[in-house]
Amino acid sequence: MSMLLGVAGTGQDDDGWGSAALDLDAYLARIGYTGDRKPTAATLRALQHAHVTTIPWENVDMFLGLPTRLDIPGLQQKLVTRSRGGACSEHTTLFAAALEKLGYPVTALQGRVRMGARKRRPATHNLLRVVADDRIWISDVGFGSSPLEPLELQEGNESTQGAWHYRLTREADLWILHSHRDNTWIAVHAFTEQTRYPVDLVVTNHYNATHPNSPFNTRLLAQHVTDNRLVMLDNTKLMTVTPPADRTDRTLEPDEVAQVLDTTFGIKLNKDEAAKATKKLTLPAT
Repeated sequence: MSMLLGVAGTGQDDDGWGSAALDLDAYLARIGYTGDRKPTAATLRALQHAHVTTIPWENVDMFLGLPTRLDIPGLQQKLVTRSRGGACSEHTTLFAAALEKLGYPVTALQGRVRMGARKRRPATHNLLRVVADDRIWISDVGFGSSPLEPLELQEGNESTQGAWHYRLTREADLWILHSHRDNTWIAVHAFTEQTRYPVDLVVTNHYNATHPNSPFNTRLLAQHVTDNRLVMLDNTKLMTVTPPADRTDRTLEPDEVAQVLDTTFGIKLNKDEAAKATKKLTLPAT
């Protein structure tokens, strides 16, 4: 299947996340987590906070037309060993494998990004349904400006996480995740409770990486969120958001981008990747 799609597959069974292949100690060291490993809600909150604030969201491989692998050895090599980030399906798969290895019941869900869109977007966002302390939690680590902690799946649930505020609402069979920005609630994405599997993430990953309507293969994007700051890169535009309403923008030269990816986002490109990214950013927009 991976050869037909042009994107590496998961290498996992449909019903599992391949956690046997995960070096859990190395992953936890990568995110700086040294706490309890019991599959509780408290551990889940701490793990998501550590993952989201440590491993950045980025689409360098998609931008450069390189394969995006979802098998656990490939993800560990890239996101753990090489100190790279990843896109939605990469984050979601790696985090699911870690949770599975720690003993959490975890399944994937799928949603449609909204963020002010005027027309229906494809269902290409992935998130996780996790059971802990006999409650159901939504864990969304692959959005870029992801929630720092999971949200319990309850209608009207609101959560303050550092300087960020979230809530969940319902529209018929849809759940809507909202983020409070600029003094208003913005619908981030809408998802259902229908179970998805690792193979489904291969399909969404393929669309994001290769489809001509996807923004992820034509623009270089990176995001990193902390308790009180969100930094975003869109090609050569660097944006820093500090709640409640402070934002600064800076335009980079193409040959600055690789260094900024390293120093600001912790994304370390090799010389070939950096050269190719710089060259593509220098070309006129099409």
